[in-house]
Amino acid sequence: MPNSDQVFLAVDLGASSGRLVAGRLRQDRLELDEVHRFDNGGVAIDDRLYWDLPRLWTSILDGLRAAAAKYGNRIRSVGVDTWGVDFGLLDRNNELLGNPYCYRDRRTAGVLDLATGVISRDEIFEETGLQFMEFNTLFQLFAMRRQQAPVLEIADRFLMIPDLFHWLLSGEKINEYTNATTSQIYNPRTRGWSERLIERFGLPRAIFGPIVEPGTNLGSLRPSVADESGLHGVRVIVPGTHDTASAVMAVPAGGSASSPTPDWCYISSGTWSLMGVEVPAPVINATCRQLNFTNEGGVNGTTRLLKNIAGLWLVQECRRVWKQAGRDYDWAHLVRLAEAAPALRSLINPDHPSLVAPSDMPDAIRQLCRANGEPIPESEGAVIRCALESLALRYRMVLGWLEKLTGGALATVHIVGGGSQNTLLNQWTADACQRRVLAGPVEATAIGNLLVQIISTGNAGSTHQGREIVGRSFPVNEFLPQPAEPWESAYSRFQRLVGS
Repeated sequence: MPNSDQVFLAVDLGASSGRLVAGRLRQDRLELDEVHRFDNGGVAIDDRLYWDLPRLWTSILDGLRAAAAKYGNRIRSVGVDTWGVDFGLLDRNNELLGNPYCYRDRRTAGVLDLATGVISRDEIFEETGLQFMEFNTLFQLFAMRRQQAPVLEIADRFLMIPDLFHWLLSGEKINEYTNATTSQIYNPRTRGWSERLIERFGLPRAIFGPIVEPGTNLGSLRPSVADESGLHGVRVIVPGTHDTASAVMAVPAGGSASSPTPDWCYISSGTWSLMGVEVPAPVINATCRQLNFTNEGGVNGTTRLLKNIAGLWLVQECRRVWKQAGRDYDWAHLVRLAEAAPALRSLINPDHPSLVAPSDMPDAIRQLCRANGEPIPESEGAVIRCALESLALRYRMVLGWLEKLTGGALATVHIVGGGSQNTLLNQWTADACQRRVLAGPVEATAIGNLLVQIISTGNAGSTHQGREIVGRSFPVNEFLPQPAEPWESAYSRFQRLVGS
């Protein structure tokens, strides 16, 4: 039986904010308590974009102290999840060699084409099964090699962002499996670093350390951290450190993860939309490569076959630009504006390169409509409606590709994460895809992080049991598809628009 007095801590870091969430099981239900929240974001210095690691670490310590004050010796363990691909380097004296770069830094612009001149796309994909994005870790390191970055010459260990925090917490230097698989330096067949790519790109092999599975116990907090936080006897347990791996762990779906033809898919919805299925083994073939899908590691040895989609970044950036202009709209107001705008009038490819990091997102969306001969959305509501309807149609496209890759029908779309609160997008996703949509839980990433710790400490027996706990503990809202005809016509336009 689970011990209801035990408390587990999830440090959940996103690109714009972080928080420390406490969780405990009571009567077979998971209760959450957000103990501490703090801001995050890239810091621009001399035309470079960095993560402020010291400030993030200070904020985590603040959260640990707050948790200690509230829960004391009931706290059993702590684990960290973050985004993928980014990393830091330590020298042989365990000195951090500068603040880690943010994946949106422009030093990798054009590097993908240079890298595929060294070894072809086909060969890289065959080796890693990963989609091509110019900010993937491999291309970040290759850019450093081309620039003859001095830190690469003196580096002793490579640690991805959550690995850095687990090192700061425990003193143990490891690379966790789910995040390592986002690097494009990992070979899913050998289940280790790609020796071939490391050699061909001239990377220092010695910096790549042991890879551990989610649920690995790294031991107690460092004595200095225990003293600083007031948490003594607390273990550091590695969750699925890639935030999407943790989010997928919290999808309240039935059935087994061992089926190569699943009947459900997920969208981890936030700044990005990560849309995919959970399968027992990587899908590495010509179709997967041509569609630019990715095979990333999941909890319990599974594979997340998925595609990155731009997500609510489009809306977040519109909101930021309008706020700077003195129009501070909250999310509910933006939804109302979008609902009032004409339906399916203007469409864009949400993954168009011009939308990756524009200074003015509303203008970029209008310019893209103009370039494609689409009606230009003039009002704020029309811009938001254009973005959300285009996302729903992109989900429809990716759903079809997932069914092609797995050979089965996907009857249900699970939407988890902060974006699952957007009821308008949820309904339009059901309409565009003509599938049942189940939305929730909102706090999926922190929940998945906590579940791995709970399972590791023997308070739940399996991933399946963990998902049953999620289903009992958190509300899930159902959205059923409305008549398909308007969306069918729009989808034909959308296909022509994106060239598919």
